[in-house]
Amino acid sequence: MGLLDGKRLLVTGVLTDDSLAFGVARLAQEEGAEILLTSAGRALGLTKRTARRLPAEPEVLELDVTAHEHASQVAAHIESTWGHLDGLVHSIGFAPDACLGKGILQAGWPDVSTALEISAYSLKLLADAFAPLLERAEAGGSVVGLDFDATVAWPGYDWMGVAKAALESLARYLARDLGPRGIRVNLVAAGPVRTMAARSIPGFSKFEDVWDDRAPLGWDVNDSSSVARAVVALLSDWFPKTTGEIVHVDGGFHATGA
Repeated sequence: MGLLDGKRLLVTGVLTDDSLAFGVARLAQEEGAEILLTSAGRALGLTKRTARRLPAEPEVLELDVTAHEHASQVAAHIESTWGHLDGLVHSIGFAPDACLGKGILQAGWPDVSTALEISAYSLKLLADAFAPLLERAEAGGSVVGLDFDATVAWPGYDWMGVAKAALESLARYLARDLGPRGIRVNLVAAGPVRTMAARSIPGFSKFEDVWDDRAPLGWDVNDSSSVARAVVALLSDWFPKTTGEIVHVDGGFHATGA
């Protein structure tokens, strides 16, 4: 038996096969889950091509978190096909160029608001749209978001770091409000992994240079399997009373000093 036998999951954020969400989707299928992917805009075709590399090619639907009606349309599709949802993976983040690598003072509100809407508010948008389906899950619904530790200021991360801090706070409030409906909300704070998204961050190599040396368990920037395992575990029935948590999967880097 797989850890997710019989589960039906919605996974966002699969772009290429180096995406953290791709590793989650692949492992989820290997553990017995049926999955649905979403993507948006020009990335939709890329996601559809990448979906073919999974053990079983899933359906891919359009879901642009800046077009709020998309979430309700995807929810209606799931309602008509599955009738419920066991888990949701939030792996969505974007910041305009002005928000990254130029210091915190340079970006104006239009760019900052875009970063916050897509990278943080989208978790609320999806949790709200899919809560009626998640609360029907037999063992309770699970929302898991992918995070990057927001307790410190990182080189080049700038407004994306602020967006991640908002995501962390939002996850706690969603955990509070959705818990009575049987829905858990947790985050996995991953160490740096060489994904398409990571490569777009100015100064990403600075993370790579120090992470493996300082992480007590070591760290491989080319291996996302430990992140996928943590997400799949939180989607499973093995954490029935865990919510509002941030699970660090970073080799222990977050717990060390200089």
